[in-house]
Amino acid sequence: MSRSVTDTLPAEEWAGEMGERWLTHLDRFESMIAPVGRALMNRAGFRPPERVIDVGCGGGGTSIEIARQVAPSGAVLGIDISAQLVEAAGRRARAQEASNVGFLCADATTVAVDGPRYDRLFSRFGLMFFADAPAAFANLHTLLRQGGRADFCTWAPARENPWIAQVMGILRQFVEIPAPTPRAPGPFALDDPEYVRDLLRRGGFRSVSIDTWSGQQPIGGAGASPQAAADFVFEGMSLGRVLEESAPDVRARAKAQIADLFARHHSTAGVLMGGNAYLVTAVA
Repeated sequence: MSRSVTDTLPAEEWAGEMGERWLTHLDRFESMIAPVGRALMNRAGFRPPERVIDVGCGGGGTSIEIARQVAPSGAVLGIDISAQLVEAAGRRARAQEASNVGFLCADATTVAVDGPRYDRLFSRFGLMFFADAPAAFANLHTLLRQGGRADFCTWAPARENPWIAQVMGILRQFVEIPAPTPRAPGPFALDDPEYVRDLLRRGGFRSVSIDTWSGQQPIGGAGASPQAAADFVFEGMSLGRVLEESAPDVRARAKAQIADLFARHHSTAGVLMGGNAYLVTAVA
Protein backbone atom coordinates (compact mmCIF):
# COMPACT_ATOMS: atom_id res chain seq x y z
CA MET A 1 0.00 0.00 0.00
CA SER A 2 1.36 3.42 -0.93
CA ARG A 3 1.81 6.04 1.74
CA SER A 4 0.47 9.54 1.62
CA VAL A 5 3.11 12.22 1.27
CA THR A 6 1.69 13.79 4.40
CA ASP A 7 1.46 10.60 6.43
CA THR A 8 2.82 10.57 9.95
CA LEU A 9 6.59 10.77 10.23
CA PRO A 10 7.10 9.56 13.80
CA ALA A 11 10.09 10.39 15.93
CA GLU A 12 11.81 7.11 15.22
CA GLU A 13 11.83 7.85 11.49
CA TRP A 14 13.42 11.25 11.97
CA ALA A 15 15.90 9.60 14.31
CA GLY A 16 16.62 7.06 11.57
CA GLU A 17 15.66 7.07 7.89
CA MET A 18 14.45 10.65 7.51
CA GLY A 19 17.37 12.04 9.48
CA GLU A 20 19.75 10.10 7.25
CA ARG A 21 18.02 11.41 4.11
CA TRP A 22 18.23 14.98 5.35
CA LEU A 23 21.92 14.57 6.19
CA THR A 24 22.72 12.95 2.83
CA HIS A 25 21.07 15.83 0.95
CA LEU A 26 21.80 18.54 3.54
CA ASP A 27 23.11 21.18 1.12
CA ARG A 28 20.17 20.74 -1.26
CA PHE A 29 17.58 20.84 1.52
CA GLU A 30 19.07 23.95 3.11
CA SER A 31 19.44 25.73 -0.22
CA MET A 32 15.85 24.94 -1.19
CA ILE A 33 14.32 26.38 1.97
CA ALA A 34 16.84 29.22 2.28
CA PRO A 35 14.52 31.94 0.92
CA VAL A 36 11.97 31.24 3.66
CA GLY A 37 14.70 30.85 6.25
CA ARG A 38 16.19 34.24 5.39
CA ALA A 39 12.81 35.91 5.70
CA LEU A 40 12.26 34.28 9.09
CA MET A 41 15.75 35.21 10.29
CA ASN A 42 15.24 38.84 9.25
CA ARG A 43 11.88 38.86 11.02
CA ALA A 44 13.46 37.51 14.22
CA GLY A 45 16.22 40.14 14.30
CA PHE A 46 18.50 38.44 16.82
CA ARG A 47 21.06 40.50 18.71
CA PRO A 48 23.46 40.09 21.64
CA PRO A 49 23.25 39.09 24.42
CA GLU A 50 20.21 36.93 23.65
CA ARG A 51 20.13 33.26 24.51
CA VAL A 52 18.33 31.31 21.79
CA ILE A 53 17.04 27.75 21.45
CA ASP A 54 16.74 26.46 17.87
CA VAL A 55 14.17 23.64 17.71
CA GLY A 56 14.53 21.03 14.97
CA CYS A 57 17.90 22.50 14.07
CA GLY A 58 18.75 19.81 11.50
CA GLY A 59 22.33 20.18 10.31
CA GLY A 60 22.85 23.26 12.46
CA GLY A 61 22.98 25.91 9.75
CA THR A 62 20.41 28.18 11.39
CA SER A 63 21.90 27.66 14.85
CA ILE A 64 25.34 28.73 13.65
CA GLU A 65 23.96 31.78 11.86
CA ILE A 66 22.02 32.84 14.96
CA ALA A 67 25.16 32.30 17.05
CA ARG A 68 26.99 34.78 14.84
CA GLN A 69 24.22 37.32 15.29
CA VAL A 70 24.13 37.10 19.09
CA ALA A 71 27.92 36.97 19.57
CA PRO A 72 29.93 37.67 21.55
CA SER A 73 27.72 37.73 24.64
CA GLY A 74 24.77 35.57 23.47
CA ALA A 75 24.54 31.82 23.02
CA VAL A 76 22.53 29.24 21.09
CA LEU A 77 21.38 25.69 21.79
CA GLY A 78 20.21 23.67 18.81
CA ILE A 79 18.05 20.61 19.49
CA ASP A 80 16.99 17.87 17.11
CA ILE A 81 15.64 14.35 17.52
CA SER A 82 18.09 12.96 14.97
CA ALA A 83 21.41 11.94 16.53
CA GLN A 84 23.03 11.88 13.07
CA LEU A 85 22.06 15.48 12.42
CA VAL A 86 23.11 16.65 15.88
CA GLU A 87 26.54 15.06 15.39
CA ALA A 88 26.87 16.68 11.96
CA ALA A 89 25.81 20.05 13.38
CA GLY A 90 28.49 19.83 16.05
CA ARG A 91 31.17 19.05 13.47
CA ARG A 92 29.99 21.94 11.33
CA ALA A 93 30.11 24.38 14.26
CA ARG A 94 33.62 23.29 15.19
CA ALA A 95 34.78 23.65 11.59
CA GLN A 96 33.40 27.20 11.53
CA GLU A 97 34.80 27.99 14.98
CA ALA A 98 31.36 28.88 16.33
CA SER A 99 32.13 28.61 20.02
CA ASN A 100 28.87 30.04 21.38
CA VAL A 101 26.61 27.30 20.02
CA GLY A 102 25.92 23.80 21.33
CA PHE A 103 23.68 20.94 20.25
CA LEU A 104 21.48 18.43 22.04
CA CYS A 105 19.73 15.32 20.74
CA ALA A 106 16.26 15.55 22.29
CA ASP A 107 12.52 15.46 21.64
CA ALA A 108 11.10 18.98 21.86
CA THR A 109 7.87 17.55 23.27
CA THR A 110 9.58 16.60 26.51
CA VAL A 111 12.99 18.30 26.56
CA ALA A 112 13.94 20.23 29.68
CA VAL A 113 17.06 22.35 29.85
CA ASP A 114 19.19 23.33 32.82
CA GLY A 115 19.80 26.90 33.85
CA PRO A 116 17.73 30.01 33.15
CA ARG A 117 15.03 29.98 30.50
CA TYR A 118 15.83 31.22 27.03
CA ASP A 119 15.12 34.69 25.63
CA ARG A 120 14.21 33.45 22.18
CA LEU A 121 12.98 30.33 20.39
CA PHE A 122 13.48 29.75 16.66
CA SER A 123 12.46 26.97 14.30
CA ARG A 124 12.75 26.72 10.53
CA PHE A 125 10.18 24.07 9.56
CA GLY A 126 10.88 22.06 12.70
CA LEU A 127 7.54 22.07 14.53
CA MET A 128 5.22 20.12 12.19
CA PHE A 129 6.05 16.56 13.21
CA PHE A 130 4.90 16.39 16.84
CA ALA A 131 2.77 13.37 17.69
CA ASP A 132 1.10 15.44 20.43
CA ALA A 133 1.18 19.03 19.22
CA PRO A 134 -0.63 20.59 22.22
CA ALA A 135 1.80 18.97 24.65
CA ALA A 136 4.76 20.00 22.50
CA PHE A 137 3.77 23.65 22.29
CA ALA A 138 3.10 23.74 26.02
CA ASN A 139 6.58 22.35 26.62
CA LEU A 140 8.16 24.85 24.23
CA HIS A 141 6.56 27.58 26.35
CA THR A 142 8.44 26.30 29.42
CA LEU A 143 11.75 26.83 27.62
CA LEU A 144 11.21 30.59 27.34
CA ARG A 145 11.36 33.24 30.03
CA GLN A 146 8.27 35.35 30.57
CA GLY A 147 8.16 37.82 27.70
CA GLY A 148 10.47 35.67 25.60
CA ARG A 149 9.72 35.45 21.89
CA ALA A 150 9.19 32.52 19.54
CA ASP A 151 9.68 32.78 15.76
CA PHE A 152 9.04 29.84 13.47
CA CYS A 153 7.82 28.99 9.99
CA THR A 154 5.49 26.31 8.63
CA TRP A 155 4.28 25.42 5.15
CA ALA A 156 1.03 26.81 3.82
CA PRO A 157 -1.34 24.15 2.39
CA ALA A 158 0.07 21.94 -0.35
CA ARG A 159 -2.42 23.30 -2.87
CA GLU A 160 -0.93 26.77 -2.28
CA ASN A 161 2.60 25.55 -3.01
CA PRO A 162 2.85 25.09 -6.79
CA TRP A 163 6.11 23.18 -6.56
CA ILE A 164 4.56 20.40 -4.50
CA ALA A 165 1.03 20.56 -5.89
CA GLN A 166 2.26 20.02 -9.45
CA VAL A 167 4.64 17.22 -8.46
CA MET A 168 1.81 15.50 -6.58
CA GLY A 169 -0.40 15.89 -9.65
CA ILE A 170 2.15 13.91 -11.67
CA LEU A 171 2.54 11.24 -8.99
CA ARG A 172 -1.24 10.75 -8.89
CA GLN A 173 -1.10 9.59 -12.50
CA PHE A 174 0.89 6.58 -11.36
CA VAL A 175 -0.34 5.74 -7.87
CA GLU A 176 -3.30 6.50 -5.65
CA ILE A 177 -2.36 9.03 -2.98
CA PRO A 178 -4.84 8.86 -0.09
CA ALA A 179 -6.12 12.07 1.41
CA PRO A 180 -3.96 13.09 4.37
CA THR A 181 -5.34 13.08 7.88
CA PRO A 182 -5.86 16.73 8.86
CA ARG A 183 -3.33 17.96 11.41
CA ALA A 184 -1.50 14.61 11.51
CA PRO A 185 2.27 14.94 12.01
CA GLY A 186 3.89 15.80 8.69
CA PRO A 187 5.03 18.70 6.52
CA PHE A 188 1.54 20.26 6.38
CA ALA A 189 0.37 19.59 9.94
CA LEU A 190 0.43 23.32 10.73
CA ASP A 191 -1.00 24.63 7.45
CA ASP A 192 -4.05 26.20 9.16
CA PRO A 193 -3.22 29.54 10.82
CA GLU A 194 -6.21 29.36 13.17
CA TYR A 195 -5.08 25.93 14.38
CA VAL A 196 -1.59 27.34 14.97
CA ARG A 197 -3.04 30.27 16.92
CA ASP A 198 -5.05 27.85 19.04
CA LEU A 199 -2.03 25.66 19.76
CA LEU A 200 0.01 28.67 20.82
CA ARG A 201 -2.69 30.12 23.04
CA ARG A 202 -3.39 26.77 24.69
CA GLY A 203 0.35 26.40 25.23
CA GLY A 204 0.51 29.70 27.10
CA PHE A 205 1.70 32.03 24.32
CA ARG A 206 0.19 35.42 23.54
CA SER A 207 0.51 38.25 20.99
CA VAL A 208 0.44 35.78 18.10
CA SER A 209 1.26 37.23 14.68
CA ILE A 210 1.15 35.21 11.44
CA ASP A 211 2.23 36.54 8.05
CA THR A 212 2.48 34.79 4.70
CA TRP A 213 5.76 34.43 2.81
CA SER A 214 5.38 34.02 -0.95
CA GLY A 215 8.27 33.63 -3.34
CA GLN A 216 10.32 31.42 -5.63
CA GLN A 217 12.11 28.38 -4.27
CA PRO A 218 15.06 26.62 -5.92
CA ILE A 219 13.80 23.03 -6.11
CA GLY A 220 16.65 20.65 -5.36
CA GLY A 221 18.84 23.58 -4.37
CA ALA A 222 20.19 26.65 -6.12
CA GLY A 223 21.53 25.90 -9.58
CA ALA A 224 20.12 22.38 -9.77
CA SER A 225 19.39 21.00 -13.24
CA PRO A 226 15.89 19.66 -13.95
CA GLN A 227 17.21 16.09 -13.70
CA ALA A 228 19.10 16.77 -10.48
CA ALA A 229 15.98 18.34 -8.97
CA ALA A 230 13.89 15.31 -10.01
CA ASP A 231 16.49 12.97 -8.50
CA PHE A 232 16.32 14.98 -5.28
CA VAL A 233 12.53 14.61 -5.10
CA PHE A 234 12.85 10.82 -5.39
CA GLU A 235 15.92 10.30 -3.24
CA GLY A 236 15.67 13.00 -0.58
CA MET A 237 12.02 13.89 -0.06
CA SER A 238 9.14 11.93 1.42
CA LEU A 239 7.30 12.57 -1.87
CA GLY A 240 9.48 10.00 -3.59
CA ARG A 241 8.40 7.28 -1.19
CA VAL A 242 4.89 7.07 -2.64
CA LEU A 243 6.34 5.11 -5.58
CA GLU A 244 8.81 3.03 -3.60
CA GLU A 245 6.77 -0.15 -4.18
CA SER A 246 6.16 0.58 -7.87
CA ALA A 247 7.97 -1.14 -10.74
CA PRO A 248 11.22 0.51 -11.91
CA ASP A 249 9.69 1.50 -15.24
CA VAL A 250 6.82 3.26 -13.45
CA ARG A 251 9.26 5.19 -11.29
CA ALA A 252 11.30 6.07 -14.37
CA ARG A 253 8.28 7.43 -16.24
CA ALA A 254 7.16 9.47 -13.24
CA LYS A 255 10.64 10.90 -12.75
CA ALA A 256 10.85 11.79 -16.45
CA GLN A 257 7.59 13.73 -16.24
CA ILE A 258 8.76 15.55 -13.13
CA ALA A 259 12.04 16.43 -14.85
CA ASP A 260 10.01 17.79 -17.79
CA LEU A 261 7.97 19.91 -15.35
CA PHE A 262 11.14 21.25 -13.78
CA ALA A 263 12.65 21.98 -17.20
CA ARG A 264 9.80 24.41 -17.86
CA HIS A 265 10.82 26.35 -14.75
CA HIS A 266 14.59 26.15 -15.21
CA SER A 267 16.92 29.12 -15.44
CA THR A 268 20.54 29.86 -14.64
CA ALA A 269 19.44 30.09 -10.98
CA GLY A 270 18.07 26.54 -11.05
CA VAL A 271 14.51 25.21 -10.97
CA LEU A 272 12.49 28.10 -9.53
CA MET A 273 8.87 27.43 -8.54
CA GLY A 274 6.42 29.27 -6.33
CA GLY A 275 6.11 28.51 -2.64
CA ASN A 276 4.06 29.78 0.28
CA ALA A 277 4.77 29.52 3.98
CA TYR A 278 3.67 31.11 7.23
CA LEU A 279 6.00 33.19 9.42
CA VAL A 280 4.79 33.00 13.01
CA THR A 281 5.73 35.10 16.02
CA ALA A 282 4.43 34.72 19.57
CA VAL A 283 5.36 35.87 23.08
CA ALA A 284 5.67 33.63 26.14
